[in-house]
Formats: sequence, C-alpha cells, structure tokens
Amino acid sequence: MPDLPDRRGVLYPDRLPTFHREDAPRELRDRIRWFWIPRWRLAPGETSRQELMPFPASNLVVDPEGVSLSGPTTGISHRDLRGTGWAIGALLRPAGLASLAAEPRRLRDAETQIEAPELHRAVMAAMEEADVVVDPTREMDQRENDKRESVARDRALRYFSAWAAAHLAAPDAGGVMANAMEDLIASDRSIVRVDQVAAALGVSTRAVQRLAHRYVGLPPLAMIRRYRLQEAAQRLREDPSVTITRIAAELGYSDHAHLSADFRTVLGLSPRSYRRAPGAAAKGSSDG
Repeated sequence: MPDLPDRRGVLYPDRLPTFHREDAPRELRDRIRWFWIPRWRLAPGETSRQELMPFPASNLVVDPEGVSLSGPTTGISHRDLRGTGWAIGALLRPAGLASLAAEPRRLRDAETQIEAPELHRAVMAAMEEADVVVDPTREMDQRENDKRESVARDRALRYFSAWAAAHLAAPDAGGVMANAMEDLIASDRSIVRVDQVAAALGVSTRAVQRLAHRYVGLPPLAMIRRYRLQEAAQRLREDPSVTITRIAAELGYSDHAHLSADFRTVLGLSPRSYRRAPGAAAKGSSDG
C-alpha cells in the first residue's frame, strides 16, 4: 500500500496502483494542495477498479488523452484501470480553481477538457521516459526501473508546476478567505455546521455560502459532510477497535444513525458493510 501521509478519500488502499503524492512547491501552495501520480501495469484482461470519496475540490489532470478539469463530486467516484497507464493530477485549492472556472458549480460531478497543449506535450515527453521496463523480477533491473520512473516523475512535476505558476493567478482577497474556509473545515473535526465556520472566520453565514459557491462549487455544508465522512471512513479502516457510535460522536454526529444515513447516501452502503469490505480494513473490528 502506498505510504500516504493523508489517506482521507482513499476507500480501498490495498487496491491502489503504484501511487505517489507530492506537496506542491511552496510558492504554489495557495493554489495547489498537492500533486498525485498513479501508474499501473496490469496483465491482459485484468481490471482494477479504483473507488474514491474525493475531497470537496476540483482536480486538474494530465494523462495520455489530454488535460482535463474534474469538478467536485457529490458522491463516490470510480475508475476502471486496464493495461498500462498513468496520470498526474493537481488537487486545487479554492483560490487555484478561480483561474480555471468562473462558475465552479457547473463542474459539479462533471469533467471538462482544458486547452493546454504545451503542458500536455511537456508532461507526456517526461513520462514517456519511464515507459521502457526491463525485467522487474531482477533486483538490479527493478532498481533501474524505479530510478527511471522517479526521474521522469520529477521532470513532469517541474513542468506542471511551471505551467501552474504561469496560468493560475495568485489569490485575490476572496480566494484567500476561501482557502481559509477550506483549511478550517478540513482540519477542525468539531466543525459540523456552517454557522461555526462563519463565526471562526468572522463573517456571516451568507458570506460563507458565497465563498463556497464562487470558489468551490459545492454548498459549505456539503464540504463539511464530505470531510467528516472521509474521516469516518479512515477511522473505520485503520482502527478495528473503535465503535461506529464513538466515531459518530467524535465527528459531531448526534448519534450513529445519522452517520450511517450519510454513509449510505454517499457510499451506498453502511459503515458496518464498508468496514467488512475486502481491502478496506483489518479484521476483528467492532461494529457497535
């Protein structure tokens, strides 16, 4: 399983392909939270379904097909991987999305192509340098494969970062506030209502709603619920001893029934069923 410092949103870690995540350069962290790079080589006829509970944000993605902007989702998402492939995505901050979408709500549960041929060419050229694979069963050859892939990935990320610096404008005052809103919701588990966000930021509830509408494309309550559900799923996966009732209480739910209802709405299954699913969590968990 990839060593990810933040595993929220990854529903079935054991199913991930080779996966790398890297923080954006310091000068871009007000526009991009991190880059993510999956790479897969599957046997003929094999399919790997990747299921995610995405962050309440948009992603700018480069893959062999082109450059696309994927908007925030209202449920889980999946992609079926086959053959050989790769992608490089940038998880956008609210302020970063502002340069690419005037009306983010139109991107909700949608994807649109971005005209960025120079970015596509540069990233493609870099990633193609890692396409030659020697015998992975030999330790020396595997080290060479890993080294080639690391060099290619670093070069692609440099191109991507340079393009982003040139095309994603530095945040305006609204973008700075929208980033602060996202940081607060993402980091403070006690946040379960929009009025709490407004009070912490020193603005009105209506102002928070406008920020989310302009810079994210989801209502602020949907952002809150997504982060809390991500945290609930992570606890269910990683701590087999904790009860669902306790998780609900820690995340501000009035009882475990409300958490279960949100879980079913977004994932289509109960917390108990998710915890028992192959690849999600260790055995011996407590379901109370």
